Amino acid sequence: MRLSRYFLPTLKENPAEAQIASHRLMLRAGMIRQGAAGIYSWLPMGLKVLKNIEQIVREEQDAAGAQELLMPTIQSADLWVESGRYDDYGKEMLRIEDRHGRQMLYGPTNEELITDIFRKEVRSYRDLPKNLYHIQWKFRDEIRPRFGVMRGREFLMKDAYSFDLTAEAGKASYNAMFVAYLRTFARLGLKAIPMRADTGPIGGDLSHEFIVLADTGESEVFFDKAFDALDPMIEVDEGADLQPIVDAWTSHYAATDEIHDAENCPVDSAELITGRGIEVGHIFFFGDKYSKPMNAVVQGPEGETTPVQMGSYGVGVSRLVGAIIEACHDENGIVWPESVAPFKVGLLNLRTKDDECTAACDKMYADLKAAGIDVLYDDTNDGAGAKFANMDLIGLPWQLAVGPRGLKNGVVELKNRKTGERVELAPEEAVAKLSA
Repeated sequence: MRLSRYFLPTLKENPAEAQIASHRLMLRAGMIRQGAAGIYSWLPMGLKVLKNIEQIVREEQDAAGAQELLMPTIQSADLWVESGRYDDYGKEMLRIEDRHGRQMLYGPTNEELITDIFRKEVRSYRDLPKNLYHIQWKFRDEIRPRFGVMRGREFLMKDAYSFDLTAEAGKASYNAMFVAYLRTFARLGLKAIPMRADTGPIGGDLSHEFIVLADTGESEVFFDKAFDALDPMIEVDEGADLQPIVDAWTSHYAATDEIHDAENCPVDSAELITGRGIEVGHIFFFGDKYSKPMNAVVQGPEGETTPVQMGSYGVGVSRLVGAIIEACHDENGIVWPESVAPFKVGLLNLRTKDDECTAACDKMYADLKAAGIDVLYDDTNDGAGAKFANMDLIGLPWQLAVGPRGLKNGVVELKNRKTGERVELAPEEAVAKLSA
């Protein structure tokens, strides 16, 4: 993509309304613009990142055996009345009445709707287990939306729902999602710590939230340094017992400041790591909390009728954009992990009025695209200083600078945004390195 044609309205100054790094940088890097309190439009740069994160989440859900569908944003209130949650959920739920006087709502979550879909179609234990998920926009009417996409009212979420015959089988489904979440966050370039959590309005008695470490995180977290030795990129054989893996991750101490008790902490102070964290995922096993009142039952192997055992599993896809920036930025701007970056490389023409420089850039641009590399080509007439500052701000993993002085010596400069390392290479060598 040529920057001269790209819609990228960057800002030089920090917006006054932005209180945290991710909000400031998403506005400055031209990723989002606010439409109303806690509601944002995603501009091309922001949408590319959002889609990259969404795809990694999708791939790991598919690999764990979940099946994708798509449920609507607007739900019937009747389902929530049936489950008993309609009045309990509170003012965060946006309630709507259609032209026929029917009570509707903008879905904050989908336990009721997916249970209704399941109970109409599945009758026998032979059709179990099932895990169904979608990636859809949600709405929760936060009393005080703030921090950009970190605590907005409208947000993109992956929510999955498992259905099993027995509690034992249901916990196996829970474990599969637990491992899928470890892999997902690792692929996003994040270190995530699973912590036992309160089930809140979702319900049940088994729940973990996944906390990403970031210096500017919303909560203080405490955890055993033994987590450092655990590898989240777990290779899983189909049908394998995952309980030992889950046990390895949950047997070590980890707590947020809300429940951490310094005087009674089981971990020696020398082994206890303190940091800041951001919640990016939450998983629940709640048995028959929804299936029983909503009569989501199957016929068991002995002919008996039994409510299915359920779990739900959420990932804040849009929130992850902010969380990644909180964990991956410096004083100059964003530092994207390569797996989610909107472009892999920024190609900078440092002298657009120089014919030789422009010809070299055009050739490298064509060669990079032919190699399947997503490249943002700065072909604008801005000065070199402004171009470098802009590329640092938007945080692409690599910067390839082409100027007349270097070309006279047959080289271009390749910079790694994360490390700051610069090397001079022949143009074809730079393309080969980026293609490797």
